[in-house]
Parts: sequence; structure tokens; C-alpha cells
Amino acid sequence: MDPKISIIVPCYNQAQYLDECLQSVLDQTYQNWECIIVNDGSPDNTEEVVEKWIQKDLRFQYLYKENGGLSSARNAGIEIAKGTWILPLDADDKVSNQYLELAEKEFDKGYTVVYCEAEKFGSEHGKWELPVYSRKTLAVKNMIFCTAFFNRENWVQAGGYDTSLIYGWEDWDFWISILKNGGEVLQLKHIGFFYRIKETSMIKEMTANGDHKKLKTHNIIYRKHIEFFTKELGSFESLYDDNKKLTSENSHLRSLLNSKRYLLANKIFNFFKL
Repeated sequence: MDPKISIIVPCYNQAQYLDECLQSVLDQTYQNWECIIVNDGSPDNTEEVVEKWIQKDLRFQYLYKENGGLSSARNAGIEIAKGTWILPLDADDKVSNQYLELAEKEFDKGYTVVYCEAEKFGSEHGKWELPVYSRKTLAVKNMIFCTAFFNRENWVQAGGYDTSLIYGWEDWDFWISILKNGGEVLQLKHIGFFYRIKETSMIKEMTANGDHKKLKTHNIIYRKHIEFFTKELGSFESLYDDNKKLTSENSHLRSLLNSKRYLLANKIFNFFKL
């Protein structure tokens, strides 16, 4: 019998977290699953770690591919998946042991997406507070994290994850693709997803290059789904004006971050933080 759920775990330089991730899969109370770990050309010991899990349980599978990015890795895993329902899971995250069982009970009720509540762990802790789903809210920002269930057929119809979005927001684009023409979304009242927060530099994230990448990606998604955004938010001209405003704000932010006054204040702050 083919598995009903295929869990897709792309992995690139995340081998140190993989055991924790795959243990959360093995601990599921629901048993009819397969888990495909996609090594996206990672130079670390991902293959060695996965081999141990395959020996433990044959529901784990291994796929190696040349590096192509997160969307490419997910697509490669889903391409060979046998399950009707797909659950992406990043290699550094975890799921609760009841997530699959609770979601599976809802699969035959006509939902396009089934997801849950989430908690952060790692360098931050606490419930991950996200807006309630609506198509209008989805047009403004993404509120459905990647580890949500969707039907494989919807992935086929959407053409998979967009591999051109190499700077992120591929989840947002994908949810728009499968929900923009309708479809119901269910959020389970259950904390079933644990999202790892790692130490990052806020200053580094707000560099000019980072702003440019975000703006470029945002514009790609806007143009790809222009009818959806226009329907939910108004004319493209107003969206363009919003983008110009965002560009201006980013320019001001870059000027602030590069100012001598800010750099001095940051040094003082870091001194006392130690």
C-alpha cells in the first residue's frame, strides 16, 4: 500500500540538526507515511546521517541532487513522492508526534491546505504568533509556514515551487499559486510545528544588498500574480506606489545604518551588552 503522506526534507549543510528532525518524524502516532530526505549537494555528512535512519526504518528514503536551492530540492522530493498529501519539513525544524494523525482526519473534508499552530525554539522561544488566514491577508504577507499539508495534485497544477525565487519567499508564492482561485484552509488548534531560530545579525540582514534581493523577489511575485493582488488589494498602480515608498524607506534605512552616528551608537551598545 502506498503511503498517504509524503514528508519532504530538503537538506543543505543542516546535518547537525537532521537527527532531531527525523526523530520527530519517526515518533508520529500516524504510521502511513514516507519521508524523503533530499541532499541538495550538501558538502557536509548529510548522507552518513540519513543512512543511519534508513537502516532504522525503511520509510526513510534518500535522494541526492546537485545544488539547486530550496525550491529545487523540494520539487525533486515531491516528484518521486508516492503520497497523496505532501508535508515539507526543513531539516532544522521539528513536528509534534500527533501532527500527522490530527491532520489526516481532515484530509477528506475538502481543504486545500491543512496546517497547525507553531512554536519557536533555539535562540528564541515562545508561540509563533501569525495572522489568521484570509486571501486578502495572504496578498499582504505570508501566514502559512512551509510545514503545512497540501495535495500533490495541487503542486502539479501550480507547476511546483518556483525555482527562480532563490532569495526566499518561495512558500508565499506557492500558497498564492494554489489558493488564489479559491480553496479552504484549516489551521488545527494544535502546536504541531517547531521552528528553529538561529543567531543572526540584524545589521547584516539589513544591508543594501539584502534590501535589493527582497525588493526584487517581491516584484517577481507581484508580477506573477498580478490579477490576485489587484483583486485583493486594488490597482497595480497603487501597488507600484507602495513599492516606491518601500524603496525610499529602504534607502533611508541604509543611510541610517551607514551613518557615523549609528555606527558609534552600535559600538557603545555592543560594549555594554558584553
